[in-house]
Amino acid sequence: MGLRSVDAPRERPAPTSYLVHAGGREERRTFDALTLVVAVKPGCDGCRDFVEGTHGLGEQVVVVAVSEDGAFEGRDVVVSPELWRDLDIHSAPFYVVVDPTRALVVAEGSVFSPAQVAAEIESRLRW
Repeated sequence: MGLRSVDAPRERPAPTSYLVHAGGREERRTFDALTLVVAVKPGCDGCRDFVEGTHGLGEQVVVVAVSEDGAFEGRDVVVSPELWRDLDIHSAPFYVVVDPTRALVVAEGSVFSPAQVAAEIESRLRW
């Protein structure tokens, strides 16, 4: 096995839904499929493709780019500090893979690029 951005992912409970803040309103969304949640921050080169929706990860996994605040207004990024808390994300750039069938975080790590994230979660995409 090659190098990974974390030694061993911490498999732990994941929420079945999350709250998104947009335009002064809140919307509850559910995890309906294997989901890659990418915590992003401004100025992050590794986050750029996730922020712009050009990550190229295909349709095997739903990708949700999430910010703690509205720094990415007008981009394909949801604002949900609650999701950061519920998934135990401490800083960006970071990713978490949620398996909704078991309500578990099944993979996690630092984000350097979409290719690196894809390589690290490849075994999860074969389910």
